[in-house]
Amino acid sequence: MIKKIRDLEVNYIQYGKGEDVVLLHGWGQNIQMMEPLGKNLLDFRITILDLPGFGSSQEPNFAYTISDYTELLKEFLESVDVKNPILVGHSFGGRIAISYASKYQIQKLVLFGTPFKVRQKKNLKLTILKNLKKIKILEGLADKMKKHIGSSDYRAASGVMRQILVNTVNTDLTDCAKQIKVPTLLIWGENDTEVPVSEAKELEQLIFDAALIILKGTHYCYLENLNHIISILTNFF
Repeated sequence: MIKKIRDLEVNYIQYGKGEDVVLLHGWGQNIQMMEPLGKNLLDFRITILDLPGFGSSQEPNFAYTISDYTELLKEFLESVDVKNPILVGHSFGGRIAISYASKYQIQKLVLFGTPFKVRQKKNLKLTILKNLKKIKILEGLADKMKKHIGSSDYRAASGVMRQILVNTVNTDLTDCAKQIKVPTLLIWGENDTEVPVSEAKELEQLIFDAALIILKGTHYCYLENLNHIISILTNFF
């Protein structure tokens, strides 16, 4: 489905009944990366969107900041009648979730492998593809994702996306994290080389009501431990 938000076509899916759960994917990814969670969270209304510039959503017409993505998300959720949701974010999506939760009403927050401070930029395309190939549930997806990660839009016409990446990695969300007052669950892979567990422990101390769970796995531990994650989330929700 498509919604026009701020002159951008935003692709999304929405299904189920119950309290609202919104899933936000990581950089260079799309709806498909969060569907294994959404399809297994029964008794909830699930909303997953392709963040602008990824998947089938249009690229922003200027270099968005995390704040811009936050405001777009707010307008998008209002347009699909989602109020006071449970917000779940992975990596880049988690950054947006931190910003959103610091400003707007949500019930609970879940963050997977989410950086919150300025860190050294890495080759995200190569790292994402390398990690995807290690996850059995996503066998074959790495090749499909090549057209989404580091795509021709990103390399050529998408100077905007390059600048958005620069804006993102240079945004410190420490103050935003301190403003979050809702119950928050941090779930990290013990071998996450993109956002190490040490950073997760820092984030746990910043958020008023946060708990950290460390599982076996990498930056994609939420997929590597899918059944366990579904059990944890269902109980937390």
